[in-house]
Amino acid sequence: MLPTDDRIDARDWLLLGFLSVLWGGSFFFNSAALRELPPLTLVLLRVGLGAAFLLPLLRLYKISLPSDIVGWRPYVVMAFLNNVLPFSLIVTGQLFISSGLASILNATTPLFGVVVMAAAGEEKLIARRVAGVVVGLVGVIILRGAGVELLTGQGIGILLCLAAALSYGFAGLVARRWLSTSPPLSTAACQLIASTVMMTVLASIIDQPWRLSMPGVTTWLAVLGSAGLSTALAYLVFFQILRRSGATNVMLVTLLIPVTAILLGYLALSEPISLREIVGALVIASALLVIDGRVLTWLRR
Repeated sequence: MLPTDDRIDARDWLLLGFLSVLWGGSFFFNSAALRELPPLTLVLLRVGLGAAFLLPLLRLYKISLPSDIVGWRPYVVMAFLNNVLPFSLIVTGQLFISSGLASILNATTPLFGVVVMAAAGEEKLIARRVAGVVVGLVGVIILRGAGVELLTGQGIGILLCLAAALSYGFAGLVARRWLSTSPPLSTAACQLIASTVMMTVLASIIDQPWRLSMPGVTTWLAVLGSAGLSTALAYLVFFQILRRSGATNVMLVTLLIPVTAILLGYLALSEPISLREIVGALVIASALLVIDGRVLTWLRR
């Protein structure tokens, strides 16, 4: 059941942190795989293998797939808005911009989500939530710092990633209206199956993957990581949070992803962390506390 006070409990905060690690890693996986694979083929492999990982679980838990077009309709819409469109836009955008900048642009999703939900009448546009999102975006800007030049290539990459964030905002609305009572495993598996069908058509027309050379081991490891960790497992966690805390709250994970991406770079690649990045991370953390609201309540008391 969705919460009535728009707040997140401790369990879902932990799940949001875990989800940020899973999705933060997807940008690294994309960068590695794009060296040998075209964007749409990469997305096809991600959703196709992700669906393959989840199908045995459907059988294990005796969950049936929809038996008619009406039953599949919400999953098809969700697949397009939550997988096919944003995944394709992001990986294409990463041809022009770095994985770090792509993850930071993805952090605009809560802002789009708040606006979409309010416009659709699903969630109130309360001051605390708006203030929290704005503060979070300030933190994202601090994390990025100066240096974004709207050159032709970079400008295209930025616009593509922002369009993906908008698509995620509409996906949250669809999930809220049509899939809020669907079991997380069923929702994740069905949307990935529908995504696989759509991406098979698109990749066959545009990329013609059968003409490509066989990728190397590093690329396959990146694809498996993207499909198994950043897609199959991540969506199980995502829809669990969605059912418990609501669509706008689950989108807060995108504010955590830039922080996670920086930490992954530090731990896995020994990339240095600057004072600017520490300040940006603290600002984002404060934004999450503002959106949650409990700290403000304690202060008032």
